[in-house]
Amino acid sequence: MKKIVIENFYNLILRYNNYSDEEKEKLLYGLEGLYLTITKLVVIIMLAILFKIIKEVALLILLFNVIRYTGFGFHAEKSYQCLITSIIFFFAIPLLFKNIVISNYVINIIFAISLISFILYAPADTIKRPIYERKMRIIRKVLTIIIAIIYFIGSYNLNYDLKILFIESLIIESIIINPLFYKLFKQPYRNYKTN
Repeated sequence: MKKIVIENFYNLILRYNNYSDEEKEKLLYGLEGLYLTITKLVVIIMLAILFKIIKEVALLILLFNVIRYTGFGFHAEKSYQCLITSIIFFFAIPLLFKNIVISNYVINIIFAISLISFILYAPADTIKRPIYERKMRIIRKVLTIIIAIIYFIGSYNLNYDLKILFIESLIIESIIINPLFYKLFKQPYRNYKTN
């Protein structure tokens, strides 16, 4: 199904435009990414609606994407890996946290661990998007740390449910930038060193 949908859109776009081989490759890659994102979101949203946590899931995805923009992190090579990890991160974690109460002390510990993780590992590039420029890596690290601090300080002025969503986004980002997570999926880490 995936292949058919992508090929149909690809051929439709090529019918009205003339692209170089490199541009065609980028187009195909982009269409595949778009397809995977949409299908993954549909599954996660259906689960969230079924379990009545749609608001939490939507806010978590938003908060996570803000910090992921600067911290980068793991990208699954296979679509089933992406779907499984996304369901765990964006459905199972909010469902779990909705059913347990965490003290401020534990939240502080989670924040401290996340902050240490960002200092050590952010930004975590991928083999397809290595961050070769040292200055850019430093800027992204600093921005990731600043966002984490803003999330932490800001969460104390919010109700418990929103506070937990901020903390969940930090947990997820901490996991996906960790070298052990890359190793689990047999992906190279610190790809900028290959240049």
